[in-house]
Amino acid sequence: MAEHTRSSTTIDATPARIMAVIADFAAYPEWTGEVKEVEVLGTGPDGRAEQVRLLLDAGAIKDEHVLAYTWDGERQVSWTLVKSQMLKSLDGSYSLAPGRSGTEVTYQLAVDVKIPMLGMIKRKAEKVIIDRALAGLKKRVESASASAASDTSGSHTPGAEG
Repeated sequence: MAEHTRSSTTIDATPARIMAVIADFAAYPEWTGEVKEVEVLGTGPDGRAEQVRLLLDAGAIKDEHVLAYTWDGERQVSWTLVKSQMLKSLDGSYSLAPGRSGTEVTYQLAVDVKIPMLGMIKRKAEKVIIDRALAGLKKRVESASASAASDTSGSHTPGAEG
């Protein structure tokens, strides 16, 4: 992998719960901001997406690209660029490591654009992408976990219907 940028955050959820949110591509437009449309083009034997088309709109930057995904259980998912209008390459991954106070999620990204760009500017753009993605993922997972917990907190007692 070429020069890359990475960042981590701790999410109060199991690796399985976090990976389920990452694997739910249809929901990306609800929580990622830049992803406006998603189409899963192919799935593997485990039912997870192997190739995904994403339509992105980040204001001045609009692009459609296809990514190929490789899954390693609940430990890691990585992706690489298949085709894009604006990018030469895009390699990334989420790595999950359970800890005492949640799961540490590390996002690594390396992007190469077709137009010339200074490395320093490219790394800064990667950092913004990573930080937004981790914040969005954390919010999505923890809010879904909180609402699931409140759904099972005894607010409804089976058999108590009148």
